Amino acid sequence: MMSSLELRFLGPIRDKLLRGTSGRVLEIGGGTGANLRYYGDRVGELILCEPDGSMRKILAARAETVLGGRCRIEPWSAEAIDLPDASCDAIVSTLVLCSVGDPAAVFAEIRRVLVPGGKLLYMEHVCPWTHPRHRRALRVIEPFWKLVAGNCHLTRATGQAMEVAGFTNVRREVAHFPRPANWVGPVIWGEAEWHPDHIASKAEA
Repeated sequence: MMSSLELRFLGPIRDKLLRGTSGRVLEIGGGTGANLRYYGDRVGELILCEPDGSMRKILAARAETVLGGRCRIEPWSAEAIDLPDASCDAIVSTLVLCSVGDPAAVFAEIRRVLVPGGKLLYMEHVCPWTHPRHRRALRVIEPFWKLVAGNCHLTRATGQAMEVAGFTNVRREVAHFPRPANWVGPVIWGEAEWHPDHIASKAEA
């Protein structure tokens, strides 16, 4: 089912999201490399972090095939990125924030690593907050789902958490998985910017 979802649904979103990416780019939770084919020539340096050793092996092989190895692969978790402050122009997160242990810590690391005005490019599935009955059902399923789906949470409000974390100029599109995967909830995707002076001005207000 996932290969069909990639071809018909996720792939076109990845293409729109990543085609204009430029500069030094960090992808958190690189997985098995589903995004690799969508990075264009404007990317000056691509760093992929993936803490799972099995996935990292597949990612390295796929990076060699798709990019000729022209990227750097690291074992970092999204909560502990071993890069200097303000060192990346863009950070990519696709279907990752649903499974991290501490979303607030991840957003803090993203803020730390992004240059002022840098972009977070995201594609994440979120809880269907406008459908209470659906939301209640997902809460029942979620403990079991996390066990079989790599800690994937079905009820996270990633869009709201992004704004609480201080990202601005949030641009967001909403898409819905085709059947039979539509029960998972909607997908939000787009970009947001990090401006440290925005946080400073809020603190002074």
